[in-house]
Amino acid sequence: MFERTYQVIIVGGGPAGLTAGLYCARSRLRTLLVEKEVIGGQVTRAEQVENYPGFPQGISGIELGQLIHQQASKYGMETLLAEVVSVNPESSSGLKHNVIDTTEGDFVAECVIIASGAQFRKLGVPGEDEFTGKGVSYCATCDGPLFRDKEVAVVGGGDTALSEALYLSKFASLVAIIHRRSQLRASKILQEKAMAEKKIKFILDSLVTEIEGNKVVKQIMLRKTKDATISLLPVAGVFIAVGMEPNTSYVQGVLPLDEQGCVITNELMETEVPGIFAAGDVRHNSIRQAVAAAGDGAVAAVAAGRFLSSP
Repeated sequence: MFERTYQVIIVGGGPAGLTAGLYCARSRLRTLLVEKEVIGGQVTRAEQVENYPGFPQGISGIELGQLIHQQASKYGMETLLAEVVSVNPESSSGLKHNVIDTTEGDFVAECVIIASGAQFRKLGVPGEDEFTGKGVSYCATCDGPLFRDKEVAVVGGGDTALSEALYLSKFASLVAIIHRRSQLRASKILQEKAMAEKKIKFILDSLVTEIEGNKVVKQIMLRKTKDATISLLPVAGVFIAVGMEPNTSYVQGVLPLDEQGCVITNELMETEVPGIFAAGDVRHNSIRQAVAAAGDGAVAAVAAGRFLSSP
């Protein structure tokens, strides 16, 4: 049976939220972590995480999330599987507290750590979900080394897409950048670098309509935007870089957000609202790496502890 009042409530069960929970629980703070989907967050989509310190042979994203959760739970962190609908800072009798409205009822916290992450924008085509982690990826830094000497595709035409393609060119034998328009949206400098890389080719005015394979990705179906011509492109991997959407709808109007909807914080993960912190992919200028998210979570937890102990 869950209590209704906690010193710290953490929204999100990815590396940021789990690490924040670990630090808070070790500090003997009454801590509740609320996660609406899978413990571990986006990292669980990675079949193999090879750049998280301490695992020279790599570790599956699911196992990494489970291990951090196990560690935090050992020190007393509680976990609630529910969706947070809203966060409402309130004052009564001169005391500040935050009411967390969830699909499992309302909870009250002295401090809140927003660690709900961000979700990759999907193409929404057949095969995308089926082959996620089996050739479909949203992170070249995470998965690029798995495609050494293989042909891959990057979908998108912005800075992220070209940066991903340039990174992938270190490993892949060929990188095809697929963009639906005739002109790229990326900065000129990135365009020049990509065009100068011999391993990168451009397929413009084209849409990915389907991702096909047998247990793993084998090819993608393309359709020309001008004449609807259909073609097949054999690839071992598809890296989708069409943007991110931070999970912040439940704090709109409560916390300051940037143009992309990410929570704005200072270096201590503090927001403009006293007692509310943000960490990981959900915050402004995150590099969206599991190890960085974990670091954010630790900083937020320490800052929350100091806030709670301040007069």
